[in-house]
Amino acid sequence: AAAAKAPVKKNPKVANVSVQLEMKALWDEFNQLGTEMIVTKAGRRMFPTFQVKIFGMDPMADYMLLMDFVPVDDKRYRQVTNTWRVSRYAFHSSSWLVAGKADPATPGRVHYHPDSPAKGAQWMKQIVSFDKLKLTNNLLDDNGHIILNSMHRYQPRFHVVYVDPRKDSEKYAEENFKTFVFEETRFTAVTAYQNHRITQLKIASNPFAKGFRDCDPEDWPRNHRPGPLPLMSAFARSRNPVSSPAHQNGTEKDAAESRREFEREAGGTALHQAEAAHQQLMSRVLSPAL
Repeated sequence: AAAAKAPVKKNPKVANVSVQLEMKALWDEFNQLGTEMIVTKAGRRMFPTFQVKIFGMDPMADYMLLMDFVPVDDKRYRQVTNTWRVSRYAFHSSSWLVAGKADPATPGRVHYHPDSPAKGAQWMKQIVSFDKLKLTNNLLDDNGHIILNSMHRYQPRFHVVYVDPRKDSEKYAEENFKTFVFEETRFTAVTAYQNHRITQLKIASNPFAKGFRDCDPEDWPRNHRPGPLPLMSAFARSRNPVSSPAHQNGTEKDAAESRREFEREAGGTALHQAEAAHQQLMSRVLSPAL
């Protein structure tokens, strides 16, 4: 048998980098229920939003931050709901079953944080939020959104890439990045929520769902009436676990867009094209392994 490929020794600029997932308690809560993320033709933002705190960068070095999404397995799934009645009350339980082999792979794409590249000091001084990232099921999407197959499971991956100033940096591309995977962030891509408890938890914890929380439960989206939700923590019920994008980005436009997206999501646009300089930089510093 051929000898296994020796692991690549990472550049000291990334070797000591560590990452902490923000809102881990909320991600864990969704993960216990089986996280679902809406995909649409126009593109839909993730909730919970992928946010991290970064440590161990060289404060004066330049880094790019990127995300991609890889299939968890080679299967396609379907949701099965069982309903039973006790007196006049109806109870539901949902489970995922394998429906067959996975659909053909979607075009592989990488989403880089719009502030890339930036100094390590800038990345480490605050929480890094990927609130611009959108998921779509449109195979012909030309907006740079992440393309996923509905009813398939995916694992987000987070990459820290050191921007090597050497002219022959292509030779060292595999040394200059480090990948982080948080298993609690894996999800099933859907065009409409399959598990009503996922809808309830998103309404309870999404800062743009205030209108749904304040109204009568009978006014909630059909098929998503509130029911017993023992896994919903006091953390999720008592306060918003994420700050509003209006506060993060200093604009009300993003907040309005996120609110509209949530309302469509509970009831049921494009990113700017990357600048040419960024594209050239990405092709120079990214490893083929990505």
